[in-house]
Order: sequence, then structure tokens, then C-alpha cells
Amino acid sequence: MTPSREIERLLAIMAALRAPATGCPWDLEQDFRSIAPYTIEEAYEVADAIERDDMDDLCDELGDLLLQVVFHARMAQEIGAFDFGDVVMAVTSKMVRRHPHVFGDAAGRDVAAVNAAWDAIKAEEKRARAERRARRNLPPEGRARTLGDVPANAPALTRAVKLQDKAAKVGFDWPGVEPVIDKIREEIAEVEAEIASGDREAAAGEVGDLLFALANLARHLDVDPEAALRRTNTKFVRRFGSIEDALEREGRTPAAATLEEMEALWQAAKAEE
Repeated sequence: MTPSREIERLLAIMAALRAPATGCPWDLEQDFRSIAPYTIEEAYEVADAIERDDMDDLCDELGDLLLQVVFHARMAQEIGAFDFGDVVMAVTSKMVRRHPHVFGDAAGRDVAAVNAAWDAIKAEEKRARAERRARRNLPPEGRARTLGDVPANAPALTRAVKLQDKAAKVGFDWPGVEPVIDKIREEIAEVEAEIASGDREAAAGEVGDLLFALANLARHLDVDPEAALRRTNTKFVRRFGSIEDALEREGRTPAAATLEEMEALWQAAKAEE
């Protein structure tokens, strides 16, 4: 089968991989739950390629992410739930519906008006979704309250920001950056107090509160905490690699070096950046 730029070929490949008698044994034994972690992983691979500004990798990783969509759609088609065409129709309908200022009669709106309309449209979609579930005798998705539609399985920092955003829209928010920084100092003091008390479980809880406060600071600064931490992780890997390279030139490893030696090499790597 030759490569193609068309989505139909990819759909055909997935159908062949899932064919009961002739398909791939690994692909055939998968289900929605077993594939979900790969879907999440591929989304992070896309984010990593963007962070590295690597367009070749981004093209490749977007293909991997598209494959995840095709995989889920194929499994749904096999049980008569929906197919890839339904996925495309759902998202195109949603984008047209949520952008009346582009595709409808609401031209000329400013950003604030567009955001307000977006929230109203999403609220109506949520109501309609609840009605559909009720007609199908499905249980409610969860509490239909302010924070009820923030996915529980989202990355923790991302979810923290989404929860804070939702609460802020109904007025539950710090008025600026300084109170958030004060809250971070307060949480650090509480972590220190629990460490001093020897209560590790309580200390863990306070660390969670500290991370939540730090996510709030990122939100107030309009910083994506996940992206910021990914950049720091990349920086740590790069600098530690410099330590390893320097020690290797001396015929040594980090395990054979002192903390003071590694700190000096770290500072040297930092200075070179």
C-alpha cells in the first residue's frame, strides 16, 4: 500500500488493521480504554515538537495524533456508535455554531463580546447534551454546577487552572498577582510547619495546596503552567547533560562526583546559555 495525502487511505489502513481475520493482532485486541493513554501521550508529543520549534517532528506527531482519532472512530464504527464522518461533522458543526461572528450574522463583535457569546453557546450545548442523555436513559455526566464540566483526568496543573478560571467567572478569584504571591508564601510556611511536625501525609497535602497556588499565579500572569514546566524540564535535562559531558571528559560519572563539583558544572552550563 503506497503512501497518500488523503484521509481515505488512512481510514482504509485502520480498517485493514482491525479486520477480524487478517488484521494486526495488537490492533485487534485494543479498545477505547487501552488506546486512551496513547492518545494523551501523542498530544504531549505534539506539544513537545511545538516547544522545540521542530516543524518536521510536528508534522509527524500531528499524524500520530490523527491516527488516534481514526483509531477511536474505527472502534466506534465497529459497534455502530459513530464513524469518522460523524466526528468530522460534529466538529465542523460545533465550530460554525460557536463562531456566529464569522459564519453567521454577528459580525463586528469585539473580543469580550465573542468570549461572552462563546460561553453562552457552550452552556446551551451542555444543556442540549444533558437532554440527549436523559432521552437515552443515561446517567447525568456529573454535577451541573460551576466546576462540574472540568475533566477530572486532565493533567493536574492544567485542571487547576481550568478550575480557577471557572471559579473566577463567577467572582471567586484574587483581585491581582500580589495576593496570590502572599498565598504562596502562606502555603510554603504551612509546608515547613508540617515538615517540622513530622507529619508526612499532612505535608503532602500542603505541597498540593502550594502547587495549586503556583498554578493560580501562572494563570494571573497568563502563563501556561504545563508549558512552563515542560520548558524547565527541558532546561534541566540540557544542563544535567552538560554536567555528564564534562565529567565524561575526565573519565568520571555523576555518581563519582561530589555535589559541589556538579553544582559548579551546573553553574558553568547555565552561564554558557
